[in-house]
Amino acid sequence: MHRMLRSITFYLLILLLSVSIVNYFSSDVARKQEIDYTTFLRFLEEDRVREVVITENRVSGKLDDGTEFTTVIFSGDQRVASLLEEKGVQVKIQPPAATPWWNSLLLTLLPVVLVVAAFFFIMQQSQGGGNRVMQFGRSRAKLYGPDDKRRVTFADVAGCAEVKEELQEFVDYLKHPKRYLELGARIPKGVLLMGAPGTGKTLVARAVAGEAGVPFFTISGSDFVEMFVGVGASRVRDLFDQAKKSSPAIVFIDEIDAVGRQRGAGYGGGHDEREQTLNQLLVEMDGFSVNEGIIVMAATNRPDVLDPALLRPGRFDRQIVIDRPDLKGREEILAVHARGKPLERDVDMSLLARRTPGFTGADLENVMNEAALLAARRRSKKVGMQDLGEAVDRVLAGPERRSRVISDKEKRIVAYHEAGHALVARLMPNADQVRKVSIIPRGMALGYTMPLPMEDRYLVTKPEILDRVAVALAGRAAEELVFNEISSGAHDDLEKATRLVRKMITELGMSEQLGPLTYGQKYDSPFLGRDMARDRDYSEEVASAIDREVRSIIHQCYGRATEILRKHRDRLDQLAEALLEKETIEDDELEEVLGKAELKLAKSQ
Repeated sequence: MHRMLRSITFYLLILLLSVSIVNYFSSDVARKQEIDYTTFLRFLEEDRVREVVITENRVSGKLDDGTEFTTVIFSGDQRVASLLEEKGVQVKIQPPAATPWWNSLLLTLLPVVLVVAAFFFIMQQSQGGGNRVMQFGRSRAKLYGPDDKRRVTFADVAGCAEVKEELQEFVDYLKHPKRYLELGARIPKGVLLMGAPGTGKTLVARAVAGEAGVPFFTISGSDFVEMFVGVGASRVRDLFDQAKKSSPAIVFIDEIDAVGRQRGAGYGGGHDEREQTLNQLLVEMDGFSVNEGIIVMAATNRPDVLDPALLRPGRFDRQIVIDRPDLKGREEILAVHARGKPLERDVDMSLLARRTPGFTGADLENVMNEAALLAARRRSKKVGMQDLGEAVDRVLAGPERRSRVISDKEKRIVAYHEAGHALVARLMPNADQVRKVSIIPRGMALGYTMPLPMEDRYLVTKPEILDRVAVALAGRAAEELVFNEISSGAHDDLEKATRLVRKMITELGMSEQLGPLTYGQKYDSPFLGRDMARDRDYSEEVASAIDREVRSIIHQCYGRATEILRKHRDRLDQLAEALLEKETIEDDELEEVLGKAELKLAKSQ
């Protein structure tokens, strides 16, 4: 900041100095009093003018009190000439003076100088100041040395034991390269880390560098490409030159899909600058020049758009998927992020891990941080299970909106809606258990029902899908059953149910009418939206059959939910009244309201 202020001051001084020089060497007309023609004639008639100098149609002179003046007259004005002669004014005729050459040159060059100075100033700030004014082609990679205080090791990475085991080979190579060279083994040159956002791809790469104790160069894919042609390729060359000087080293390119997209996939040709950058990266990774001791690691959550040349053996030899953590992995990640946070004795990490299916490492870190913030807000010195449960709800559905004013009628509709979800979920044999029901608005929702899966699932059966659809439609069914009318509150439920049934029919082949077929062919098109990248390869007749099947399954599931709610109407009323009274009901209270024994009997039937 101090350097930027100093640069701004320097250029302002140049500007003021230039303006001062121009004003100093310009005509002295500006230093004389400018009067109008009428005033000049009056001064002549009052005999106040002592001397004048006439230059074409401009008159400069001096009054009797010594004041200098200047004015403009009409060329060949006889009245002025006669008054000057009559009053005996000393007159001097002066030819127009030629403008000095240096004055014209200065006036011409000043704008150019200012524009060039502004250009250099902008480039200096954009390139980081100092001696990097014109060094567009220098790499912007950040270097983390082995002794960096922010060093990360495998002890800081949890929830991906197989990934750490796979990467341990690279760590061992960087520590003991001779062991592999003596056997004639060629270590993979590149590792591509793939996974959903927040799964810890960047953290794993930093852990490899921390374990190996080698320099770690990190750069984003978007840092290569600039508005100037050739800058991206130059920065790639400079990055690998720096890595060679620090060999053995790790080069990490985050979000490589920004520069590594498939070439020639866009209409009208690809982006030449981006393709030049990609070509240079391909050459540096596996070209005529050999980069010994340099391992290139990259991360992306869009591996489908990468150029095939990047993924071939010899470049990114290893492609490691970092998936969302399972139950055990979530528990380990929560334990890592709980370091340094005082916890109450009632905190159960295994229960918290069960409550967070599908959460990534970043989500779990956010949960622990939100819980600490909530504990600090209520002036507690330790983080309790209540704080962690509230943090999970905040991450899933957003913060509570108790200030939203809801009428008693709408509140009653929401209570029966959520009670319908919870009751049908408890009675469906293949549905997830419900751990919490609330009618307190969160985010965009007026109420919510939180499921609690008993275990992580990687496969889903048709009965499970149908039960999920019935649970999703149960809220609307409860509204219609109790109030004999429906509201717009089931909009999201209907959308989810319809999308799930359509996917079951067109992609999973679970329709009895249409058979074990998939409808609609997916194809890769990196420059088109994902929704556009699905080709409809079936006839209008099949499309009509799909619509009929979707409608039939939705109606069947809706009928099942309605039948269950009608049969257990007393439990529905009890749960809705409890929600209206307490607003939020959790596990034990839910069992107490619904009746554990009768529900188990209903499930077995």
